[in-house]
Amino acid sequence: MQPISPELREWIVAQLAAGHSVAALRQSMHAAGWRDDATDAALADVERGAYGESAAIPPARPARSDMPGPLLDGSPLYLDAGDRRVQVLQTVQHPRVVVFGNLLDKTECEGLVEAARARLARSLTVETKTGGETLNVDRTSDGMFFERGESELVRRVEARIARLLNWPLEYGEGLQVLRYAPGAQYRPHFDYFDPREPGTPTILRRGGQRVATLVMYLQEPEAGGATIFPDIGLDVAPVLGTGVFFSYDRPDPATGTLHGGAPVLAGEKWVATKWLRERIFN
Repeated sequence: MQPISPELREWIVAQLAAGHSVAALRQSMHAAGWRDDATDAALADVERGAYGESAAIPPARPARSDMPGPLLDGSPLYLDAGDRRVQVLQTVQHPRVVVFGNLLDKTECEGLVEAARARLARSLTVETKTGGETLNVDRTSDGMFFERGESELVRRVEARIARLLNWPLEYGEGLQVLRYAPGAQYRPHFDYFDPREPGTPTILRRGGQRVATLVMYLQEPEAGGATIFPDIGLDVAPVLGTGVFFSYDRPDPATGTLHGGAPVLAGEKWVATKWLRERIFN
């Protein structure tokens, strides 16, 4: 039987609370590729009152205990990432944010930019109402995705990330490279998939929820372009070769991981983003 995740159960509860019928939910889940046994088990779980007397209010999701992240016991200045020593430049406890230095060298940054340049297209965002992708006025960059392990350079960077963040390589999405021209930005948002949206069960079939993000800076703009965390007043400068990691142990604004890309004021900013899932991404 396909696993019935907390996100799927929460989505069912939210859809019932919105007035959708069980029959309509069954049809939507079948269309998203859920097998009959998993669909029926999840719906029956809700119909039996697994959430108490009122299904109108989804229960709070518990925080995950197993999370990606660097080992920072003893407040190290450097971390072993396999093929290089990575600097620990800044840490925040809540939300969990770590800024790394010397994560990529100049040659690697240039190599990723050149490999991505010919494949750029207007960046899309995940459409959580359908599970697909769509243009978003809040995101004005150009981007592309590398397949996981696509080239020697991509494999090297992915192996470094997996070791640094203590998370299986197979749990990562492919690297996304983005170019921000002058005026381009990404307004504040969350990276997890909203359990209340109807397209979320489709998205979660490929690796479950996102649980962490790593943004790496491949080219510095002349001005602007910081990664901002508005709720905690943190701006991370887009310095070449550095990166900012943050994790979110549940899909909830309480994680404090609202973030965005401030407008580029001059020059171009290039970044590579690695999203980490809770299980194998395929």
